[in-house]
Amino acid sequence: MLKCLLSIDWDYFIYARNESNISHLENKRNLIDLWYKSYILASIEGKDIRKNYRLSPEVKTFWNKIKNTFAFSRDTKAFVSDSHALSYNIVQKFGCNAVILYDAHSDLGYGGLSSLDFEVNCSNWLGKLFADKVINKAVIIYSPYTKEKPRDFEYINAVYDIAYNDFSNFGDDKKVAAIHICRSGAWTPPWFDDKFEKFINDLGIPYKIINCPKRKWNTNISFSDQIKYLLA
Repeated sequence: MLKCLLSIDWDYFIYARNESNISHLENKRNLIDLWYKSYILASIEGKDIRKNYRLSPEVKTFWNKIKNTFAFSRDTKAFVSDSHALSYNIVQKFGCNAVILYDAHSDLGYGGLSSLDFEVNCSNWLGKLFADKVINKAVIIYSPYTKEKPRDFEYINAVYDIAYNDFSNFGDDKKVAAIHICRSGAWTPPWFDDKFEKFINDLGIPYKIINCPKRKWNTNISFSDQIKYLLA
C-alpha cells in the first residue's frame, strides 16, 4: 500500500516575471531583508516590484480539487513550515513511501546525481528521499509558471520512479498520510503572506506550524531602515 506525503510549495501559485532558478539560503536576510532591498532599489527607479508577482486564481479552488483526487482520513496530519526540507523529516516520521509534490521546482537536487551527496536542504530533499531509499515513487506537478523542464533532471529521472503530472504509476491508491505546506519565503514575497495564511486555513483540518516566522511588510520605511536594507 502506498502511504503518500502531499507536499505543496506556496511558490506553485506565484508567477514571478524575473524569477531566477538559483537557490536561496533560508535565513532572515533572504526571508525579508532582501525583499525590502529589492523594493527600495526598484522604487529609486520609479518601479514597484510588487507588479512583477501575481497570485494564481487556482489558489481558490485548489483544496476542492485535491480532496476530489486524493483520499484523506481522520488520521491525516498537516504541517506548515517555511523550508520545504521539512518534507524529508515528515516522510520518515509517518513511514511514507511516496511523495506527491506541487511546486515550481522539482527539489530533486540541482547538479545531477552528485547533488544528492550533500546534506538535506530545500533544493534536494526529494532526491535525497530516493537516494536514501526512503521512498520509491514520486509525482511532481509543476506550477504553470515554472521555468523548469523534466528533461533538466534526466539523470535522476533515469534512476528513480519519478513521474510528472501523471499518476498512472500510483494506480488508484493515493492515500494521504500527511500534508506539508511550505511558504518558501526566500522565493515568495511577504505581501502575499496574508493570502498564504488564508490558504492553509482553507484546508479545513488542524495543522502544526514548525519554524515559519511571521513576516511584517510595511513600505513606510524610515531612512535608517532603508540604509540597513540596502546594505543587506
